[in-house]
Amino acid sequence: MTANSAAAGHDDHAPLISTRFVSMLTAAVVGLAALTATISLAGRWYGESLALAGHTTSTEPTDILIGQDHLRISSNFIRFEQQRVTGRADRVDLYLTWPGLQGYTDGTRALFNDVNKPQSLLFLDISQSTMSRDMSGRIEPIYRHLFSGKMLPGPAGLVRHEMKQNSGYGQEVFFTANRDGDTPYAVRCMMPATPALSSSADCQRDIHIGRDLVVLYRFSSQLLPQWHAIDTAITTFLNKRLVP
Repeated sequence: MTANSAAAGHDDHAPLISTRFVSMLTAAVVGLAALTATISLAGRWYGESLALAGHTTSTEPTDILIGQDHLRISSNFIRFEQQRVTGRADRVDLYLTWPGLQGYTDGTRALFNDVNKPQSLLFLDISQSTMSRDMSGRIEPIYRHLFSGKMLPGPAGLVRHEMKQNSGYGQEVFFTANRDGDTPYAVRCMMPATPALSSSADCQRDIHIGRDLVVLYRFSSQLLPQWHAIDTAITTFLNKRLVP
């Protein structure tokens, strides 16, 4: 080593990249790799959550107490995550496939996500009844006075009733049918201009089940020819899920 080198404090044999720099670089690479992995996992989780869009494939039973009634329903039939909790509730919203009456599963996923097939799903809103009569029971005391008198034949034995302009029902129409040994069937619908414009909520009907429950169910107008089968199936489906 020369005097000049010593004076300058230089070491001619020192490495071009210091050990400290290598350590810092390694730490940075490891940190970047960890961040990338975290983002990847988060992205995968978010993608799966987005695909589920609030649905669940869980068949875990949920015990729901509404008023005097106790329902036990698999979680994958319950539409909203916040309602999949055992305990007392004001209401519960369900959805199920038609005609299979299945909840959300890997096999039925496409039916729940395809807006172009509104006839594939039924929607049910269950709450404590606030009226002594269901829709069928309200035909004579209420609805009959609001019908315009114009009647047309509907699908599968239904009769279509137009409403008076001042009835408050706007463009809605009612369909009724007589049922042997039972109250007449009644459903109200907002009929689309064409079948292609139908939705899963064109028609709605409410029925009483259990001790004190009212079930408002909705379906596509494309399913009107199956009105009897739908009404029977929903009643049977819910009665099986009432806990004595």
